[in-house]
Amino acid sequence: MSKVKPAPLPPDTVIGGYRVVRKISAGGFGMVYLAIDSEGQQVAVKEYLPASLATRQPGELLPQVAPDKLSLYRLGLKSFFEEGRSLAQISHPSVVSVLNFFRENETVYMVMNYLEGGTLQDFIIIARDLKKQKVFRESTIRSLFDEVLRGLRIVHQHKMLHLDIKPANMFVTDDNRAVMIDFGAAREVLSKEGNFIRPMYTPGFAAPEMYRRDSAMGPWTDIYAIGACIYACMQGYPPNDAPQRLEKDRLGLALARLRGVYSDNLIEVVEWCMSLDALSRPQSVFALQKELSREGERRYTKLTVGEKVRLQFDNMVSDTKKSVKAATAFGSKVK
Repeated sequence: MSKVKPAPLPPDTVIGGYRVVRKISAGGFGMVYLAIDSEGQQVAVKEYLPASLATRQPGELLPQVAPDKLSLYRLGLKSFFEEGRSLAQISHPSVVSVLNFFRENETVYMVMNYLEGGTLQDFIIIARDLKKQKVFRESTIRSLFDEVLRGLRIVHQHKMLHLDIKPANMFVTDDNRAVMIDFGAAREVLSKEGNFIRPMYTPGFAAPEMYRRDSAMGPWTDIYAIGACIYACMQGYPPNDAPQRLEKDRLGLALARLRGVYSDNLIEVVEWCMSLDALSRPQSVFALQKELSREGERRYTKLTVGEKVRLQFDNMVSDTKKSVKAATAFGSKVK
């Protein structure tokens, strides 16, 4: 099997009644396209196409999978399909909306609302480059993650885990919503089942148990990633990854430097979420929400989350290209 990346579907390809306009993005486990539905509305279509298991020649529709990888390919496909089925049952403004999911071309497609705006990662990079004492105001952080946690709580109530929470997978829309995107169920199944597939976790945001095959994962796994995202909003960079922390943990030292910049409570929340011991973290989103929303720490205004985020960049956004390139510290993968 060639290691050449699979070619995207050509523009104007019609799948399931949706016409592909262009590829939006590609990752290790699939591609996302901008497409037009039968009523002329824009949608995002995510295609299951793991680059480690399949390839596809330019201009073709069907993936090519080697016989020895076929069973694993089908296992991931089943997980991807079940993820689409589960997400389609969730209706929450902070969770990406799955409108449809279907099998075609020997793979599976997930149709979602097309979101316009920018990722939290983009905003962090912009804010960091301003070299302010605070990357994000504390009130902005609390508002943003209060909204995200409302959606994550619903996800967990549906017996699902996100498993790939990071700033690049949190989207601040132009209509001022914070939305979780790009769930990682298929990624997790493949990394656990295949000896030759190494986990593709984003360093800094993956909990320690995600690096071990014999560890149980649960809400506490996503909560670790939430803590890492809050850390990134405070520091402008991701924390050290879990294997590094297990060897020598510098998290406390890094957070100590932020005392006086952020409240002790917020710093303690991050330490709590990012405990290396899974049992020492909040065991539910509700427990974290309760602490993060302490009245003495919140400074809400009537602004929406998106307005709070954008308010910090009013004097700078016009001078910054919207096509912000993700910093390698955020975008790198373990391959």
